[in-house]
Amino acid sequence: MLKKFMALTLAVIFVLSAFAACSGGTEGGNEAFGSSGTKELAKSGVVSTVASEVTEGTKKDLKIGVVLIGDNTETYSKAHIDGIRSACQNLGIDPDNSEQVIWKMTIGEDAACTSALDDLVAQGCNLIITNSYGHQTYTQAAAEKYKDKDIQFIAMTGDTALSSGLSNLSNAFTEVYQARYVSGVVAGMKIKELADAGKLTDKNKDADGNIKLGYVGAYPFAEVVSGYTAFYLGVKSVVDNVVMDVFYTFSWHDSDAEAEAAKSFISDGCVVISQHADSEGAPMAVQNAYNEGTVVYSVSYNVDLTGIGDAILTSATNNWVVYYEYAIKTAMNGGKIATNWIGGYAQDAVKITALGKQAAEGTEAKVNSVIADIKSGKLHVFDTSKFTVGGKNVTWAFASDTNGDFVNDTNNVISDGYYHESYTQSAPSFTLRIDGITELNNNDN
Repeated sequence: MLKKFMALTLAVIFVLSAFAACSGGTEGGNEAFGSSGTKELAKSGVVSTVASEVTEGTKKDLKIGVVLIGDNTETYSKAHIDGIRSACQNLGIDPDNSEQVIWKMTIGEDAACTSALDDLVAQGCNLIITNSYGHQTYTQAAAEKYKDKDIQFIAMTGDTALSSGLSNLSNAFTEVYQARYVSGVVAGMKIKELADAGKLTDKNKDADGNIKLGYVGAYPFAEVVSGYTAFYLGVKSVVDNVVMDVFYTFSWHDSDAEAEAAKSFISDGCVVISQHADSEGAPMAVQNAYNEGTVVYSVSYNVDLTGIGDAILTSATNNWVVYYEYAIKTAMNGGKIATNWIGGYAQDAVKITALGKQAAEGTEAKVNSVIADIKSGKLHVFDTSKFTVGGKNVTWAFASDTNGDFVNDTNNVISDGYYHESYTQSAPSFTLRIDGITELNNNDN
């Protein structure tokens, strides 16, 4: 989850040779696009998509420190907690033994993070993980402060590990936009079923007859924009005549604000409401409206919420155990954790949760087919033939901040007919505002 205090603009370049000068101690070549636009992985792990690619050095005892923005009551942190716990158990580490794993929960994106990191170092941790983008500044400072110690730091969802030049700092994220797209397919199948059965009314459509969707977003940052765009394109792959409004709460976890946004969308006649926010506020509001007879459904995020009720169709989520098992095993073996790591369906690092009882007939088969096409490379989520910006197809998109200076660079992100997401850094970069989606309260545009 990117805790961005600066909206990310486009960040992928066509050739990565410029990274050689700032590779921060990595060895070998860098990843580049192949002739077909596929990824060619460098052994250096500048951007690694191979979960089993574990480097080895001198094996050592490992003590892990974990700094979390939330706890088990907050769905984003719960997903990380579950992933770390499972990875530890798979590798013979007891996540409840404070001599092996130290947990620091509900740590703010401020000086409290510095204090937590210093304490973990003092307690002998040699692998330290933070899970919020807003922790990254403090994590990088700690990596610099303790660079002469045998400690590896991971700033999850971050984007400065490469440009920092610090060999003991890593970033990681998943290609969760792929799961967002698939969850959109689930929503599209339901919308088609409702439309075919004549269950949609004029209230569910705009003046042009397009079916209305709602999306509760946290911030207008690349991670959110990438995700909601992928969801929308997934819906459109099944039902073309849809439009979507996005409302930002400007908080990652505000149950009341998320619920109020959902209620507004419900009042407006939105048929499906999805979210990139970390509480159950929006899904609960949808479920309550459904219980009262409203035709409305929810696609959620992070964890399986089908237990709330029949209005929940599925959730897009990350399988964090894939990355954490890789990172922890690498550290145990004395190896260097990839500077940037990214994994999607091909690595089983993303998924959708169980389908709800009201998912449309045929959804499971459709989803399995779409996932297979994503894995094979037949389907690219950000296929530029499937969307327009300002009424025009996009053939050029600038990259930005490829060297960490927050100054736009000039290389084209788009090749082979699609936008190459998460290629030069693990964090998302897609910030194109495509036609059919309206941000209701983003003053940055």
